[in-house]
Amino acid sequence: MKTIYDFKVKTIEGKETTLEPYKGKVLLIVNVASKCGYTPQYDGLETLYKKYKDQGLVVLGFFS
Repeated sequence: MKTIYDFKVKTIEGKETTLEPYKGKVLLIVNVASKCGYTPQYDGLETLYKKYKDQGLVVLGFFS
């Protein structure tokens, strides 16, 4: 049975990896749609990350 950690994703550098390195963390996975150039959501995501990172939060942004 597959888990979320088995999914293959691409890093910002374009390299293929899995979510395995984030095992044990709290993941917030978002579609940031950064190719459009309109990215006001980054400020809120950064604020959220700074507030909860010490409790294990990781924000993973992807675009399609």
